[in-house]
Amino acid sequence: MVAQARVIWDPGFTAYNFGPGHPMGPLRLDLTARLCEALGVFDAVEVISPPVASDEMLQTVHDPDYIAKVKEASDNPSSAEPAYGLGTEDDPAFTGMHEASARIVAGTVAMCEQVQAGEIAHGVNFCGGLHHAMRGNASGFCIYNDIAAGIQALLDDGVERVAYVDVDVHHGDGVEAIFADDPRVLTASIHESGRTLFPGTGWARDVGTGAGEGYAVNVALPPGTTDSAWLRAIRASIVPILRAFRPQFLISQHGCDTHADDPLANLVMTVDAQRQAMLDIHDLAHNLCDGKWVALGGGGYELVDVVPRSWTHMTAIAAHRPIPVDTPVPEEWQEYVERTIGRRGPNRMGDLPVGEPAIWVQPWEMGYNPHSPVDRAIMATREATFSHHGLDIWYD
Repeated sequence: MVAQARVIWDPGFTAYNFGPGHPMGPLRLDLTARLCEALGVFDAVEVISPPVASDEMLQTVHDPDYIAKVKEASDNPSSAEPAYGLGTEDDPAFTGMHEASARIVAGTVAMCEQVQAGEIAHGVNFCGGLHHAMRGNASGFCIYNDIAAGIQALLDDGVERVAYVDVDVHHGDGVEAIFADDPRVLTASIHESGRTLFPGTGWARDVGTGAGEGYAVNVALPPGTTDSAWLRAIRASIVPILRAFRPQFLISQHGCDTHADDPLANLVMTVDAQRQAMLDIHDLAHNLCDGKWVALGGGGYELVDVVPRSWTHMTAIAAHRPIPVDTPVPEEWQEYVERTIGRRGPNRMGDLPVGEPAIWVQPWEMGYNPHSPVDRAIMATREATFSHHGLDIWYD
């Protein structure tokens, strides 16, 4: 019997830890897992623990010299070389860094392989989604690129079209760079504009190179973008291209640093909108590629109020047990939070007032507003990419 979903988790994943004061605190993973347990989500999935990825697996997307440098820095953090992105403010070296990072890779690869083999319907690795790591260097809190390794494993298994959708507030530059010239991989990233946010890339005109031209899709949004405009941008720019591409497998990265409370970025989403994007992407997986879907974590630096709720929703959706946004947060989780950090967390699984109508999203068919900076960003993406897929920028 095919399991509905498997999830990568054990407490050892909190070993991916850049140290006190770093924004990417491992508490976010611990609290996500505990919230999944408290709400019964883990009862509806299989939870598995992967080993450390082999060098052979890592070398499918990373240079051998870089892997060697990560190992050196992992054994002796003071030896980290900034030339490889290690030992920097963003990516400080820590003991055990190689093993902690390589386990995340093994987890995402396992989810991709098991979904592709038909062992499970969906896979979740909320510890993963490390989309900034490049072939030869660390970047943006990311040591190894688990997403790229998962995609490469699918390609090596004969999958002809893999779609990757990245809704993190930061551009998914590492995944895009690794597959920029490969038409078998469609990378689609919707993010805050590089004019105001790291990594300063991901413009609409960046559409891939060589044989991959047209297979990188970027939507660069202005600071202050809200729920309905963000969802409109996803539906008006990324979804039509996904439908035209006809993927055989869908991987999505759900960095929740788009939230209004995130300390590192400037979009103003709610958990409700993040959940809606997860539901939309899940539906696309069923409509376009027989449900073959792996959902990953990513960024998210409001460690208590945002990340655990967002990724618990993601896990529940993969389990086909979506949690209503008016669901109270369990008292046992609240008590643990209070013991751990000295305050309580959010009371409900959503942000919007109870009883408020669902987020209304204006369809693109209702018209393009040239005075809206979000609509201008959508149009820039449509103009740059739609013709590569036989789509009309006004109507499709």
